[in-house]
Amino acid sequence: MAANDAPPRGVGGAIRYILNWFVSPPDNPEVTVVDRITTVISRIAMVLTAVIVVIMTFEVTMRYVFFSPTLWVNEMAVWLGAMIYLLAGVYAMQRRSHIRITALYDAVPRNVQRVFDTISLLVILLYVFAMVFAGWDIALNSLLTWERYGTAFNPPVPATIRPLVHIAAILVAVQAISNYVVDIRKERPDQPAASSGVD
Repeated sequence: MAANDAPPRGVGGAIRYILNWFVSPPDNPEVTVVDRITTVISRIAMVLTAVIVVIMTFEVTMRYVFFSPTLWVNEMAVWLGAMIYLLAGVYAMQRRSHIRITALYDAVPRNVQRVFDTISLLVILLYVFAMVFAGWDIALNSLLTWERYGTAFNPPVPATIRPLVHIAAILVAVQAISNYVVDIRKERPDQPAASSGVD
């Protein structure tokens, strides 16, 4: 969907426009299916950010105008913020915007850079494997028992965030593999990057 497309008239048209925006691919000719999934995830995180703004505005209004503070807004904001934080890691991997020390990387030829890229990918995969292997049983137990926060509002933060930590880590690893394959295929002009095996 082009950025300058006007939304259709009516509620149905607006809903279709929003849904199309969620699933429209990123502006990149080398987009893969993994990139499309990451784009949808990142747009969900964008919407959650707006939800936090709305509910925090509601809380401020209730607290300082009507002198009737809520029990749920602060914990809901923290809960949604944790989700955004985890989903943003996937988006940052897609955009290659995680912190990198480029002084050495930029100073070496491309074949050495490829070795660095391979080592980085292996480290990411090893870390994700170790984290999921060591903690998935705890996350699954929290989900199956629907573990709650233990406060007056008592949302199921552990039941949702613990599994999401592992899911987000796996998605980061998949996106890292996709980036690696796209980079390799960029160096082979006879094989378009968008047809990578991970898509």
